Amino acid sequence: MNWFCRIIGLFTLLAGSLFSCAGTLAQFRTLLGDVEVELFDADKPATVENFLRYVKSGAYNKMILHRWKPGFVIQGGGFYVASRSGTNSIDPIPIFGTVTNEYNVGRTFSNVYGTLAMARVGGATNSASSQWFINLANNAFLDSVDGGFTVFGRVLRGTNVLNRFNNTSSSNSIFRLALASPLEDLPVLSAAPTFQDLAYADISLLSVQVMPKGAGGRDVSWMSVSNRPNHLEFTTDFRQSWKILVSTNGTGKTIQIHDTDTASSSRFYRVRVDY
Repeated sequence: MNWFCRIIGLFTLLAGSLFSCAGTLAQFRTLLGDVEVELFDADKPATVENFLRYVKSGAYNKMILHRWKPGFVIQGGGFYVASRSGTNSIDPIPIFGTVTNEYNVGRTFSNVYGTLAMARVGGATNSASSQWFINLANNAFLDSVDGGFTVFGRVLRGTNVLNRFNNTSSSNSIFRLALASPLEDLPVLSAAPTFQDLAYADISLLSVQVMPKGAGGRDVSWMSVSNRPNHLEFTTDFRQSWKILVSTNGTGKTIQIHDTDTASSSRFYRVRVDY
């Protein structure tokens, strides 16, 4: 049996801050299903920090996937719809500036199927800002274009969703709408689309939160990964082994566990997910 274990987050009651033990996990929620992605924090720090800034600020709220090239890429991070009813418009996501290309920083990752990479202006190596794409095929030729397109994450779960975007049959219910550039390859979910039929997506981080309780102990909560074993673990010293506090099947929603421990002055938590 093949399985893959990732650490969602690691927190201490005293510091209350995130420690990077493995790549941050992000969940891309679409109308076609969820895609779970591991970000390469250690190897592409500036790129991941830039991406997380957009996620945490809410800039990707009400975002749409705006470029669909079957057998190549699906792209997002560039546009959103403020309201799906009433007077509608597709507006650009405000950018925070550009990020320096990190293709050759840390380990080098190729633009192969299922990887997440930064989009940018053609011919401008350091022009990446808010837009990203997921490779729908082996696009290794992108590794040598203008310094390489920076791969900063990979899909762990949800390739069935990616495969939907590679299916061009009419029965797949994804259609291409050709609007003015840069929306000439807009994916829609109806042959006669309205704003309701755009390929909406949102991104959330699978992080852990710890809240002390007045009567002692602490509540530990996290956005669980659905239909996978989620293991909440703890330790009082990083030099010691981690112990399982509870194991539960994820629901895709927030799970909260109360840790009754009152003897430890500090306690570290993490969540592991078996893939």
